Amino acid sequence: MRLVLLSGGTGKRLWPLSNESRSKQFLKTIRTPDDEMESMIQRIWKQLKTKKMDHSAYISTSKTQVDMITSQLGSNVPLIIEPERRDTYPAIALAATYFYSKQGVDLNEVIVVMPVDPYTDYQFFDKVKELEDTIRQSDADIALIGVQPTSPSEKYGYIIPVQNTLKTSEGYIPVDSFTEKPSKDEAAKLLRQNALWNCGVFSFRLGYLIQLLEEKKLPVEFDELVEKYDQLPKISFDYEVVEKADRVVAIPYHGTWRDLGTWDTLTADIQTKVIGKGIISDDSSNTHVVNELDIPIAVVGVPNVVVAASPDGILVSEKSESHRVKDLVKKIDQRPMFEERRWGWYRVLDYQTRTDGTDILTKRLCLYAGKNLSYQYHQMRSEVWTIVAGIGEFVLNDRLIRVKAGDVVRIPVHAKHAIKAIEELEIIEIQMGTRLVEEDIVRLFMSWDDLLDSLRQ
Repeated sequence: MRLVLLSGGTGKRLWPLSNESRSKQFLKTIRTPDDEMESMIQRIWKQLKTKKMDHSAYISTSKTQVDMITSQLGSNVPLIIEPERRDTYPAIALAATYFYSKQGVDLNEVIVVMPVDPYTDYQFFDKVKELEDTIRQSDADIALIGVQPTSPSEKYGYIIPVQNTLKTSEGYIPVDSFTEKPSKDEAAKLLRQNALWNCGVFSFRLGYLIQLLEEKKLPVEFDELVEKYDQLPKISFDYEVVEKADRVVAIPYHGTWRDLGTWDTLTADIQTKVIGKGIISDDSSNTHVVNELDIPIAVVGVPNVVVAASPDGILVSEKSESHRVKDLVKKIDQRPMFEERRWGWYRVLDYQTRTDGTDILTKRLCLYAGKNLSYQYHQMRSEVWTIVAGIGEFVLNDRLIRVKAGDVVRIPVHAKHAIKAIEELEIIEIQMGTRLVEEDIVRLFMSWDDLLDSLRQ
């Protein structure tokens, strides 16, 4: 069995902590038994390790999330990288071609796909393991996990079983149809039909999906599909594959499972009312503050509210209405103001445009000890770095020097440069140019050792 974790989307329902670069699965809002904070992706990877399932697991993600995954999980986690975000059908198709053409996986091997961010208990992964046997025993095209509903919720899709059929001795039930996010009254009717919540976990034989791709005259070689990826339809795997399959079965799950996709559902599982600098009055019942800024937030006499603050903005919302933020922030057009990277993190402090058209961007960067920026140059901007704290090694146009707190280095347009933190480095970076975008980077070496080897030659 191969397990694919889908890490995509922007999670705008959790704005302002989530943005184009930092999706909801990377937000460190879950408290561990050791009283530390972890993200959803860190939690699920830890669960897979405990169940000894990490050795067969891969994360399907976009280029923009690679640094974030490396920062939170390390560099040894296998990734299948999409050239661009499209939807779950293209992502799963790409993963299938990776197994088929890059790894030579047998067409009879079972592939299991699931989201990277459900909040569930360890027993859930026992059900995930059962999917392999379910596919083989049922001879179904697709096997799903369906969660036993706790209420007639409008937030989830529903798996509707064939009526008047019982669960087989193998533990699965035949599926009749699907309903996507019904009204509460419709959901109540579905519960009377023994419907299950669709938690987005699919399984199938590799050969089943490869055959579908061939029938659609799509490439089954990974590199070829990457080249034509922008031609794949932006559609979910549910609509394009699952709902068109001839034979679908589901295995019920009766334990804990929640989609922490809104501030309302997320704060229900946060054990502390305040994360970051903040204070809440005693009469502000069921209110949470999640603050990434360096200034305190005080909430007085306001119940049932979430206040979330980050460099990207500030949200104040009644909890039950917090899902509406996704539509509101579509009107906000600004670059991400905070990003985690494989080397540390950066925060945008200021952005302005002069009357002559020159853009000026000021950032605060933190490089963790032992980490480095790639050896690179920019085509549209110059930079000035002020070392605020720490000690590092800095290379400018093949010349290596040592830098420390108080030093200032100037990097002209097209100048090759890199830096490594001997001790944790804090840097104030000022960019000046005509178009200040993260894509304006030409990387020459990622590894510091490779860079040093080139300097010795």
